[in-house]
Amino acid sequence: MTRVPILMYHSVSERPNDETRPLAVRPSDFADQLGYLRDHGFTPITFGALVTALHEDDGRDLPARPVVLTFDDGYADFHTEALPLLEKAGAPATVFLTTGWLADAGQDAAGRPLDTMLTWSQAAEAASCGVELGGHSHSHPQLDQLSDADLREELRRNKALIEDRLGLPVPTMAYPYGYSSARVRREVARAGYTAACAVANDVASGRDDVFTIPRLTIAKGTTLSTFGRAVHDRAIPLIYLKERLLTKGFAVVRRTRYGLRRVRGHV
Repeated sequence: MTRVPILMYHSVSERPNDETRPLAVRPSDFADQLGYLRDHGFTPITFGALVTALHEDDGRDLPARPVVLTFDDGYADFHTEALPLLEKAGAPATVFLTTGWLADAGQDAAGRPLDTMLTWSQAAEAASCGVELGGHSHSHPQLDQLSDADLREELRRNKALIEDRLGLPVPTMAYPYGYSSARVRREVARAGYTAACAVANDVASGRDDVFTIPRLTIAKGTTLSTFGRAVHDRAIPLIYLKERLLTKGFAVVRRTRYGLRRVRGHV
């Protein structure tokens, strides 16, 4: 069975702010990680290419050692820091955009960006360099806490804006915070997405539900040694033990919160 590491990045910055710092990766560390992948025979592909290969072609067209690099939210430092390093390495990537957070969202602005974000022109430039653009909701809410109407609006507005502004198909998305539910996943499919990323901190395979494909968190504290063990699929339950326990706990809290809101008529 083919198992593929999908790496989840956020900010790539030397000086992240307090809100993005825990998940920010220094540019020098990112360069070292790209070098590690090259030196160990990994071939980066986009998330969409992986989905097609695993779920439509039974993995026949995959390179010998595939890896996927994804970036959530759409921070401006993707353009200034990550993209030049990706181009130098010849590595494609996937950026999941929160459209309401974009720096020039204008009348479509929504939510509260955590840092300086990409502009539409920077997103278009990234796409012209081979970067795949996917959806990440419009205002970055916890999707599983929204009413049905608000959930539909978040998903469909996000997808439509990217497609209309950039003239690109957007078949894939990632859940903000990694949170979803059966109800959210049904609405994702109805919105026209064909695949979605969760977090889960595990390696992806063709056995995964196409709407809950797992990724591995790469953050400030990810050493090159830990990075190597993760991409080689070694000791992942131990590497991400804390994250997995927190995820399970938050899932219970969110289900309870959503149930209470329904009882009170807020959803």
